[in-house]
Amino acid sequence: MNAPERIRLTNFSHGGGCGCKIAPAVLSEILASTPIRGLPKDLLVGTETSDDAAVYRLNDTQALVATTDFFTPIVDDPFDFGRIAATNALSDIYAMGGRPIMALAIVGMPLEKLPVSVIQKILEGGESVCAAAGIPIAGGHSIDTLEPIYGLVALGLVHPDKVKKNSTARAGDVLVLGKPLGVGILSAVLKKGKLSDAGYRAMIASTTQLNTPGEALADMAEVHAVTDVTGFGLAGHLLEILRGSKLAAQVAFDAVPMIEEALQWAKQGVATGASDRNWAGYGTQVQLPAGAPEWMRKLLSDPQTSGGLLVACTPQAEQAVLKAFSEHGFGDARTIGQLSAGAPRLTVT
Repeated sequence: MNAPERIRLTNFSHGGGCGCKIAPAVLSEILASTPIRGLPKDLLVGTETSDDAAVYRLNDTQALVATTDFFTPIVDDPFDFGRIAATNALSDIYAMGGRPIMALAIVGMPLEKLPVSVIQKILEGGESVCAAAGIPIAGGHSIDTLEPIYGLVALGLVHPDKVKKNSTARAGDVLVLGKPLGVGILSAVLKKGKLSDAGYRAMIASTTQLNTPGEALADMAEVHAVTDVTGFGLAGHLLEILRGSKLAAQVAFDAVPMIEEALQWAKQGVATGASDRNWAGYGTQVQLPAGAPEWMRKLLSDPQTSGGLLVACTPQAEQAVLKAFSEHGFGDARTIGQLSAGAPRLTVT
C-alpha cells in the first residue's frame, strides 16, 4: 500500500503568516472613514494609535487587554502552524505589558481538502502554546473556508497604570529589539522548498517563543513604549511608534539582530511580496544610507510572524531591559537605535 501523500499547508494559502496582513497603506485607507464615537472613559487604548491590543479598565488595579490575531499557514507542519499562530496572538498581550488569562480559538478550514487529523494537529499546536503560557483555550468559533485559517482571541490583565502603549515613547529613549529579523524571508525560501533544516529550526524557535519579557517590562517605569514587530516589518512598526509619539528615530542597521540564513538569502534577492507592499506604504518616511543595497530595504520591511518586542526606554534602563530579555531566554536582544525630537521619520545608518 502506498503511503498517503503529505499535506503541504502552504500550498493552500496565497500568503503565509503575518505576510497575509492587509498592506499598511491600504489598511489606513480602509480605516480612514471609520467613525470613532462615544469612547467610554475606561477604554484606555482603542484604535487611535494602531496599538497592539485594546485595553479596558475594570477597576483601580485591573485592566482587561483584548486582541485577536489569525492567519493562513506559514509552514507545512500542522502542529507547528498551530504553535506559531497561537504564539503570535498572545504576543499582543505581552506587548501591552499584560499577563494572558485565557483564549478563544478562531478556526477556518477547507473541510473537503484537509483531513480531520491535520486540523486536529493544528489545534493541538495552539493548545500546547496556551498551556505553556498557563492559560486555557476556553472556546472559539469554526467555519468552512477556502484557505486554512487559525488564530486566537487572546485576553489578559494588566494594572491600568502599567499599560505599555506604542504612542508614549520619549525623545532620548533607546530602542531595544527582542528577536532577530528574517522570518518572512525564511518562509519564502520554505515555500520554494529550499530552506535548510537549520534554517527551519531557527524559524520555528523564533516564531514559537512567547514574548514573556513583556510582563517584566510592565513593572519598569523607565520603559515608555512597547510594540511587537509583526506583519509590517521592523520599519513599519517602528514608524507606528514614531507617529504616535511624534518623534524621529535613528537605527544602526549593523546592530539589528538577524537570522543568519535569512540574511544570506536576502543578499541573494529572496523576499516576500508583502515586503514590497509594506515599503510602498511607508518607504517615503525611511531614509537609507546612500547606495544602500536592495536587500537592506527588504529586511527592514520583511513581515515578521510572531516577531520580537520593540522597546523604547531611557538609556539608564537599557541594561535592565536587556537583562529582562536575557532572563527569559532572549539571547539575541539588542539595542538598535535611539529616538529624538522631530517629524516622524526613520533614518537608517
